Amino acid sequence: MINLTSIDWLQLALHFGLLSLLGVGGAITTLPEMHRYLVDRQQWLLDEQFNVSVALAQASPGPNILFVALMGWHVGLNAGGGWLAPLGALLTLAGIMVPSSLLMYATGQWLHRHRQMRLIRAFKQGLAPTVIGLLIATGTIMASAGAATPDQWPVWLIAAMATLLVWRTRVHILWLLGAGALAGALFLA
Repeated sequence: MINLTSIDWLQLALHFGLLSLLGVGGAITTLPEMHRYLVDRQQWLLDEQFNVSVALAQASPGPNILFVALMGWHVGLNAGGGWLAPLGALLTLAGIMVPSSLLMYATGQWLHRHRQMRLIRAFKQGLAPTVIGLLIATGTIMASAGAATPDQWPVWLIAAMATLLVWRTRVHILWLLGAGALAGALFLA
């Protein structure tokens, strides 16, 4: 069990608030920073809890932002459970949603009115490589958490194969998740 003060809870909400403003391409692109903060720096979550939060939210129907609430929920559980689990979920979800929503509301109409400006179009095109780089960093963090030792090379192989299949085919991601789960159960366990 971890002991969190009111300052720690505030820092959790503020950190996710800052990540909200960096989440170009969605909250999933800030996953490496979430991992660094929650697992490596603060040690409020274990690697397994972090990965389960992401996997459950991505596999379940609904918005993919649910992984942020699950991370907060796990922080609350690790802090003692009870009412702290919903508090953690609420703080992380509000932190990741409110700042970016306010920013988009404030700038959305201006961008719509000026969408034909050359500068606006260039900015949007320049964001695409940034989002791709952030998604590659996210995939690396997720794959490396399961491949902490050199004898775990099959995890990297599966990640590379899934990446190629998503990139070059129209195979639905749920089939790949199922195949990865089956491979894990049969070969990696």
